[in-house]
Amino acid sequence: MSGTSVPKGYKSKLDMYMTQTAIGLLKRDFQDRLCEALNLKRVSAPLIVDPSTGLNDDLNGTERPVSFDIPAAGKTAAVVHSLAKWKRLALKRYGFSVGEGIVTDMNAIRRDETPDNLHSVYTDQWDWEKIMPQDSRNLDFLRDTAEKIVGAICDSAAMIRRVFPEITYEPRREMKFITSQELEDLYPALAPKQREDRITEEYGTVFVACIGGALRSGMPHDGRAPDYDDWSLNGDILFYNPLLQRSFEISSMGIRVDPETLKKQLGISGQTEREKLMFHKALLSGELPQTIGGGIGQSRLSMLLLEKAHIGEVQSSVWDPETERVCSESGIILL
Repeated sequence: MSGTSVPKGYKSKLDMYMTQTAIGLLKRDFQDRLCEALNLKRVSAPLIVDPSTGLNDDLNGTERPVSFDIPAAGKTAAVVHSLAKWKRLALKRYGFSVGEGIVTDMNAIRRDETPDNLHSVYTDQWDWEKIMPQDSRNLDFLRDTAEKIVGAICDSAAMIRRVFPEITYEPRREMKFITSQELEDLYPALAPKQREDRITEEYGTVFVACIGGALRSGMPHDGRAPDYDDWSLNGDILFYNPLLQRSFEISSMGIRVDPETLKKQLGISGQTEREKLMFHKALLSGELPQTIGGGIGQSRLSMLLLEKAHIGEVQSSVWDPETERVCSESGIILL
């Protein structure tokens, strides 16, 4: 069943032609700003990986990857969920140094996603990763990196408003930084997503840190795979979306696990058998650099900055009949 809802009286501010023009302009502009802010180089990235390497992202641990056999290779391949672990391995293979990083155009299929205004089975994002100093494994470094990303987003938003005066959305540059436990303490009666709605409505731009581990309530703020982010040094960049009147996640990011944290989080999640996989063995033996990285939704950012009500207005995907009906009756053109 579709979770799509359309704001009353909604009408896109840009027609189809101008929407496509704006998407292309925004993607080029933001990638350049992101690379400058974080010292990143664009590299090519895989659409499929060998599941036996452990490189695919398990997301919340329940999503099923799309997989298929390749007779000529004698292997099974899986379409990526994201490139969280592949990027760290790539940085080692490419010989990058501390302070240098990479960014890729990541395209993924998340077959178990429930479609709504923000979600599609097709995912596109800027997946980035950067080698960081060992002594920067702290929340201050995480916050500083997130603020640079927010700055790049705000600069691209200003560019869009100059080129397309009908667009008026202006994201707040000042970012509220709060841990998931502080957020739970602030709104103990609310569910995690309701807490995000409340805090972003008040502050506009928010970074919710420390996601994946159990809070004092006994439940995590949200699920995270145990083998890429350090749950005490990660988080999400959220903006308040005035059109949809809700919080709007643009990026999930974090300082990556070191050997000690990997073993701890695999133990907590009951997945110690993953220590035998290629990626995990390399990390546990100290072969991989210490990195920080994340994903920034391309369609999400286009949707937010172009003031679109549905993600299908800025990407082409497959939708259920109910979503198609709701959008058609509301005058929303799904690409």
